[in-house]
Order: sequence, then structure tokens, then C-alpha cells
Amino acid sequence: MSLLNQKTIKKPVIFSGIGLHSGKPSKICVKPSNPDTGIVFKRIDKKDNNLIYPNFMNVSNTALNTTISNSNGVKVSTIEHLMGALFGIGIDNALIEIDNEEVPILDGSAKIFIKEILTTGLELSDKPIKIIKINKKIEFKKGEKFISIEPSKLSLDIDFELKYKNKIIGNQRNKKNVYEDDLTEIFDSRTFCLYEDIEMIKKNGLAKGGSLENAVVVKGEEVLNPEGLRNSKEFVNHKILDCIGDLYTCGYRMIASINCSQGGHYLTNSLLREVFNNKDNFSIIEIQERTLPHTLINRSLLRSIA
Repeated sequence: MSLLNQKTIKKPVIFSGIGLHSGKPSKICVKPSNPDTGIVFKRIDKKDNNLIYPNFMNVSNTALNTTISNSNGVKVSTIEHLMGALFGIGIDNALIEIDNEEVPILDGSAKIFIKEILTTGLELSDKPIKIIKINKKIEFKKGEKFISIEPSKLSLDIDFELKYKNKIIGNQRNKKNVYEDDLTEIFDSRTFCLYEDIEMIKKNGLAKGGSLENAVVVKGEEVLNPEGLRNSKEFVNHKILDCIGDLYTCGYRMIASINCSQGGHYLTNSLLREVFNNKDNFSIIEIQERTLPHTLINRSLLRSIA
């Protein structure tokens, strides 16, 4: 069997913690799933209509997280870090059982998801993977914020830029080849906010479970977390993690070049809606080793499995 075949996990993995925005305790169990089933969320606290598919058309909210809902209004929120981990590892199929409305935030990054899933190992199937190949350049803008996607030969490149007036965050930029580069710092980077924004965020009913244990908080020229930053570009690196997770709501891994300035969940979801609104913008390709000698999962993570 080729590494270009579809993958799932070998055995269930459980994660427990608090929801960043709901403040409610939550437990998820990531289970193996059959080829061609994709990623599926199941609200086990609901008896009926409890399946939610993480598709960009099912994204119902993008305010400081990505929330998906089914036609009956059953939702799962803050899926982006887990989706980013699944994308990076190369998991095509998994059933994610969850007992509440929000994926646990854990430490605010994808680090714990990555570590535990790699520990259990991956199961290769005999079914080849499919990928999205972008055929045309598409752009989406909102004021000074913009995101674009255009064709690429064999890679998924994400070039992301942040612009903050705050001196600690400032202007940060990073570019990653998702399938070739070491993404350790991307997966380790935590969600963040400015101290002066916390009151307004909480007035909007969000960040009820937020703390210095699961988010980086910046006040003036100081990082309030005692341990400081995990890497010098943690802010923009976390945005790249969010972008990877949101891109996976297209259902497949992707070959494309993405450029984003000051973006977030809304811009990425809006871009995907623009791309898939016209069949000429993309192709779905079944990948076989004889046609493309490329793992399409991150090679640094692959070495961790070996």
C-alpha cells in the first residue's frame, strides 16, 4: 500500500478539556473510519440529527472560531485546530464523537492533538487519496484584508501576513510549504488576543473558557503568559494553523498557493465559497504513486511515525 492511499487512525484517541468560548467541559473521541467517509463530527449528547460534516458550506459562524452546523441547527464550534492537525498528519477519514458543542481548546494550539494522534499511529487503506487542484487565481477582499489562491505545481504554499499596532505583535509574516517544511512551530503556536479586547470579547459571549493556560495574552509591550512565547513568530504561525484547518473544510488536501494579509476564519471561508462556486476554478484529482511521487502529508511528521 502506498502512502498516497487514504489514511485513518489505528485506534480511538480521547481528548478532554474546556471549550474556549462556551466555557463548558467537553470530551472528544477521534475514531477510525472507512475509506471515502471523510471527516465527520457526531454529537453523542444528541439522539437524533447529530451528524455534522465539516464542509465550508456548513460553516455557520466565523467570529473568533470556525463553527459548523447541520440542517437541524446542531453545531460544533472551534474545529479549526483539530482540523489543522488532521490535515497536517494526513488523516483522510475519521469519526469524531463529541459530547458538547465545542471542541476542547486544550493548550490553544494543535500540539496535543498532533502528539496523541501520532502516538496511536495511522492505518493505510487500499484506496488512493483525492486532492483539490486550483486552476485559476481567485481573490477575496474585505477592506484592507485580503486572501488569494492560485495554481501551484506540487505544493500547498501559505504566505500569511499580520499587521498589528501593538509593538509585541507588530507586522509578522511567514511562508510555509505545508507538505515539505517542518511545521512544528505552526502546530505549537497558540491562539492569542490583546488584553484590552478581552472585555468586549466576553460581552459578546465568547472566551468564557479562556485563560493563560490556553491563549497568549498581550498587554502593551508585555506577554502576560509566564512562559512567554513558544517561537518568535507565534502570532502569525497560529494564523497559518487556523488557515490550514479552515482549508480542510473543502474535504480534501489541496495543491495551491495562498497569499493572505490580516485574514482569519471569515476570509478563508469566503475564499472557499468563491472557489467552489465555479467548477472551472478547480479539479478533483485521484492521486496514485505512479502519477505523482509525493506524500501529500507533511514529511517531518511522517518521519515521526516511522
